[in-house]
Amino acid sequence: MKLDVNALRYLSKDDFRVLTACEMGMRNHEIVPAELVDRIAGLKHGGTYKVLRNLLKNKLVHHDCKKYDGFRLTYLGYDFLAIKTLVNRGVFASVGRQIGVGKESDIFEVATEDGTVLAMKLHRLGRTSFRAVKSKRDYLAHRRSFNWLYLSRLAALKEFAFMKALGDHGFPVPTAVDCNRHCVIMSLVPGYPLVQIRELQNPDDVFDKILGLVIRLAEHGLIHCDFNEFNIMIDDDETVTMIDFPQMVSVSHRNAQMYFDRDIGCIYKFFNKRFNLTEKGGQDGSETDDDDSGRPSFLSIQKSSGALDKELAASGFTKKEQVEIEKFIDENAEEHDSGSDDEDSTSEQESEGGDAVSAEISSLKIVDQDPAGVPDHVVMDSDKHETSSKEHATSTSPSGENKSTDPTDDGIEDPKGAESGGDDDDDSSEDTEDEDDALLTKQLNKQRKRAMAAALGRRRPLNSRNAYKDKGKGTMNSKIQRQACQW
Repeated sequence: MKLDVNALRYLSKDDFRVLTACEMGMRNHEIVPAELVDRIAGLKHGGTYKVLRNLLKNKLVHHDCKKYDGFRLTYLGYDFLAIKTLVNRGVFASVGRQIGVGKESDIFEVATEDGTVLAMKLHRLGRTSFRAVKSKRDYLAHRRSFNWLYLSRLAALKEFAFMKALGDHGFPVPTAVDCNRHCVIMSLVPGYPLVQIRELQNPDDVFDKILGLVIRLAEHGLIHCDFNEFNIMIDDDETVTMIDFPQMVSVSHRNAQMYFDRDIGCIYKFFNKRFNLTEKGGQDGSETDDDDSGRPSFLSIQKSSGALDKELAASGFTKKEQVEIEKFIDENAEEHDSGSDDEDSTSEQESEGGDAVSAEISSLKIVDQDPAGVPDHVVMDSDKHETSSKEHATSTSPSGENKSTDPTDDGIEDPKGAESGGDDDDDSSEDTEDEDDALLTKQLNKQRKRAMAAALGRRRPLNSRNAYKDKGKGTMNSKIQRQACQW
C-alpha cells in the first residue's frame, strides 16, 4: 500500500481518537461494531459517525456491513497511528521517499529536526506474495486466532530486540533507534544490497567476512535463516552490514542445522555464480569440515557462554528450557560423583531384596491337597459346616413330631447323611442365587432403558413426570391424592 502522508497534516485529534478506538476494538473483533467505536471514542453529539466518514474517504478504515455495521483499521490507518506517536516523541519530523520494498515490509527515509536521515521500516504481513506466515514464522506461538496488524506488530518488536542485542555485542547491524506498533526506526546504512554489486576489489575478503558473520552468529546461539545477497549491505569500502532479523532462530531449534547449511549454501552459490569463486575452507581460525567441500560445519561450532538466544528467548529456545537443562546437568553431575560410592550398597540391597521377594513368593504358594490328608484350615471349615448342617438337620413331620436325621443319640453322624444334606443345601442356595441374579439383571435392564430414553429425549424420567402432583396444596390433583391416602 502506498504511504501518502499528505493527509496526515489535516487530521484532527478527534480523527486520531476514533482511529485509536478502532484499534482497541480490534483486540476482540475482526470487524468492530460502529456502536462500540462510538462508545470507546466518547465523542459528543454523534461526532464519531462524522469522523468515520472522513476516515473512510482517506482509506484509513474499511467499512463492512455483511453481518453487521462495522469498521476495521487498514494498514494506512495503522501507519498514521505509529507515525503520529513517533513524531510526538520527537524521533523524526518528516517522511521522505520509499527506498525499499519486500514481501513483509516497506522501507522509507525519515529525517529528524537537525537533518539526520534515518530509515523507517513498516512491517506489512499478509500480502498475497507471502501469506504462509503461520508455517514460516513463529510469531503466533500458541495462539490460534490472529489478524495481520497484530502479527506485523509482533514482527517489529522481535526485529527491534534482535537488532538492539546484536548491536550491543558488536555485530555489523543498523543502530536501533525506536519502535512503535509495526514501525521500526533504525540508522540508514550507507551502501547497496549485495545483489546489486557486479564487481568487488577483494571478493575473497568479502566472502570470508560474510562466512565469519554466519559462524559468529552461531557461536552466540543464533541463526539468521535468511542470510543471502538480498539481506547483506556493502558500502564503497566493502564494509559488510547484515539486515532483516525477524526470522532468526536459536541453535537449539530442531531444524537449526538445516537453516545453517542453507545460509552457507546461499553464500557459496552466489559468490560462485557472480564472482567465480570456488569452494574452499572457511575464514582463518574457524573450524571447517574435513570433507571435500570444505564448508563450515554446524556440529563443529562451539557455543560461547554469552548466548543471545537465551537473552532474547529466540525460536526453539526459551528461558524455561534453559533452567530445566541446567537443573538436569547438575543432577547428572551429582549422580556421576556419587555413582562409585553407591555401587556396593546397591548390590547389597539387591541381594537382600531378592531374599525378601523369594520369601514372599514361598509364603504365597498354594497348599496342595493330598487325597488322604486335608490341611488344617480346610478341616476347621468342614467342622463348622458339619455343625451348621446338624442344626438344620431337624425337621417337623406332618403330625407335629420333631424328627432328627441323626441315627444315634451319642452325637455320631452318618457320613452319607451329612453328604446328602450338604448337597441339598448347595442346590437350594444355587437356585436362590440364580433367582436373585435374574431379578437384578431385569432391574438393571429397566434402569438402563429408562436412562437411554431420557438421554435421547424420547421419554422423561418418572420423577419429572410426577413432580407436578406435589406443587401447591390447592390443586385438584393434590386433593385427590390426600383423599386416596385417607382411604
